[in-house]
Amino acid sequence: MEKLENNQAPAEVADNEVPLDKNVRLMSPTRMVVRRFFRSKLSILGLVMVISLFLFSFVGPLVYTQWGEIELDESGKTEYSIAETTYTVNGVTYTVRQTTEKYLKDNFLAPPSAEHILGTDNEGYDIFVRLMYGGRISLTVSFIAVFLITILGVVLGGVAGYFGGAVDNVIMRVSDVLMCLPGVPILLIISTILDASDIDAKYRIYLLMVYLTFISWTGTARLVRGQILSLREQEYMVAAEAMGYSTFRKIFKHLVPNVMPQLIVQMSLSLGSMILYEATLSYLNLGVKAPYAAWGTMINIISTNQNVLQNHWNVWVPAGICIVIAVLGFNFVGDGLRDALDPKARR
Repeated sequence: MEKLENNQAPAEVADNEVPLDKNVRLMSPTRMVVRRFFRSKLSILGLVMVISLFLFSFVGPLVYTQWGEIELDESGKTEYSIAETTYTVNGVTYTVRQTTEKYLKDNFLAPPSAEHILGTDNEGYDIFVRLMYGGRISLTVSFIAVFLITILGVVLGGVAGYFGGAVDNVIMRVSDVLMCLPGVPILLIISTILDASDIDAKYRIYLLMVYLTFISWTGTARLVRGQILSLREQEYMVAAEAMGYSTFRKIFKHLVPNVMPQLIVQMSLSLGSMILYEATLSYLNLGVKAPYAAWGTMINIISTNQNVLQNHWNVWVPAGICIVIAVLGFNFVGDGLRDALDPKARR
């Protein structure tokens, strides 16, 4: 384009040409997605809820160090053990009572106070501290499980969708078989086997999540397969084939990235479901075992102790609120991402 002289008038714009305003800047796709996401109030609320839970669970124990996760409060009521001795002298029976041992009773079911922000449970553990450590377990397990499910589903679904034929049939039939497996009965069997082993109770939930990963990748694989079946016939894939690209590069460099928007949305929505799954396992006493904490384990007490259910709301309600916040937060974020990544949405 030739440079105009200072005194030269600009040429007239043709009828089919649109003048380019120098003050208008093109917006990148990433920036457009971020802008759409933060335009939704529910998306922002969900993001705040998720970040708050992470700070509470992972930073909270570093700040609030007054009590530990498995530290009992033994500053409760002082009691004495009374021993009775009976003997007979010259036909007369004598009974002697004496204090033989002094011990401290655990401070269990204490109400909220300055010493214990949310009180103590039926064992004497600080509820506020266990709430933070329970969040670590629930959030960590959920993220690990969803990440592994996504990786496995992308690999198998990508291979099935690209190659088709016998490879597709084998992978999909395996997927059908796994979808037919009864989840809870098998989890009961695995939990019984783990009870008989010497595995630390703190790590049992991770082994159960490995099993959940093994049976839960089918949904992600079907999603990826369906998308790749339609994408592999596009023009850019014909060009990649003509340029001699390897199969690995064509699948994971050109096809899978085009499925990432749907995968991101599914992952964010799956996190809420996985937190509910972990809480259900812990509630059924199949997950994290005492004295370690998990949100589901903290609610499990109401199944065996009606007194706690009726009179000590501070023992189980906070854990239920954390579960609700986590599930709603991830669902709000997932809905916001789905709307932001929708190519048909208004700019």
